[in-house]
Amino acid sequence: MVTVKATHTILPAEPTPNEIVYISELDQIKAVTHAPTVYFFRPSTDLIFPDAIRIFKDSLSKVLVLFYPLAGRLHEIGGGRLELHCNSKGAILVEAESESKIDAFELQDFLPNAETRELMPKLDYRATPIHEQPLVLAQLTKFSCGGISLCLGISHILVDGPAALHFVREWARFARCEKIGNVPFLDRRILQLAETTTSSKFDHTVLLTQPPLLVGQSDNMQERKKPTTVAMLKLSKEQIDKLKSKANEDTPYKNTTRPYSRYEAVAGHMWRCASKARGHVNNQLTRLNIPVDFRNRMQPPLPQDYFGNANLRQAATTTAGELLSNPLAYASSKIREAVESVTDEYVRSYLALIKNLPNVAIHRNFHTVGCALGGFFGNPNMEITSWTAMSIYDADFGLGKVIHMGPATMDFDGKSFIIPGRDGSFTAALCLQTEHIDTFKKLFYEEI
Repeated sequence: MVTVKATHTILPAEPTPNEIVYISELDQIKAVTHAPTVYFFRPSTDLIFPDAIRIFKDSLSKVLVLFYPLAGRLHEIGGGRLELHCNSKGAILVEAESESKIDAFELQDFLPNAETRELMPKLDYRATPIHEQPLVLAQLTKFSCGGISLCLGISHILVDGPAALHFVREWARFARCEKIGNVPFLDRRILQLAETTTSSKFDHTVLLTQPPLLVGQSDNMQERKKPTTVAMLKLSKEQIDKLKSKANEDTPYKNTTRPYSRYEAVAGHMWRCASKARGHVNNQLTRLNIPVDFRNRMQPPLPQDYFGNANLRQAATTTAGELLSNPLAYASSKIREAVESVTDEYVRSYLALIKNLPNVAIHRNFHTVGCALGGFFGNPNMEITSWTAMSIYDADFGLGKVIHMGPATMDFDGKSFIIPGRDGSFTAALCLQTEHIDTFKKLFYEEI
């Protein structure tokens, strides 16, 4: 049981620009909700909880000067579009206590479940107008063993994974009383020039068409309602290397330019296991959604510390028959093809297309359980987000090393993350329909 002790509104420590800030067309189609991540820290003998609260409050106040747009509020301007008012309304930091111990979470491999959800700061999206919703929500929870969790949600309209982690790293620096590491590049107008393209040779199927449906179904409403279960499936470095070797065996789909990566091998393996576990017929179309970071794919590349959304959803599509009758290299080749299609020209075309949409809201995702709006990545499809290139363990607030960082909640069929371990291992965090999860687990390890 988690008890909220206090809720603090944290304002920037110094005056910040009072202005209306442009947000890019890519920002416009992101979820208006907060996608929370949770950090766990071992008990510290040097720091009592009131001191931790003070440190987090003071450092958050200081980092909000550096990242001042996060202290603002979003406002609707028509056509589903939003603009950002930098008005220093502040962030929310919740102070809470739990009767649980960190060991209880660790025994379940830090599975995102009902207990983890209690560590999340609460916000009623239906009852709270968007111009009153804080863009940063954080909850600091003390466990009975003395350990601490930090659950953090930042509006997805403003940031993607790399940007959110940049914010966390600098927040941690302030908490340790260190100098600023990397100043964020806040001017989102750098993407505005990319939206001027008027013609395109790309069809942008992922944005403009609904994902494949199960054979014989006319919509996905039935699939949306089915109960789901989350699993945390660990792969050792040796198991990952085995899958990578398997993907790079001498087959017709072997890539001669460079070997398939660990991500391409593991993601391909997960896609194949999901299709088999779901019992797809041979002619069933299945789409694998892949968020692709394009910071270094633009010409010239975006500034390394660009603070905003700089990833778009691309997809690999095939039939279950092709996916399962061919070797792992086939799945990896489809993933490679999809990712490499995200070029400078492709990104510019994508942004220009969004700019010309009469209403962007219909293209947003809604992270609300049971919601019938927005994208659905479930049966017969899935989405695999890679965190393998991100420094997820850099959140040193002076509480000791992070022992786990991961999603705080996962409720949607087909949604998954590949999370790196400190020792070269991966954890596949996967949400699947309950009726398929046991078969998936069995295949996941048997077919390595």
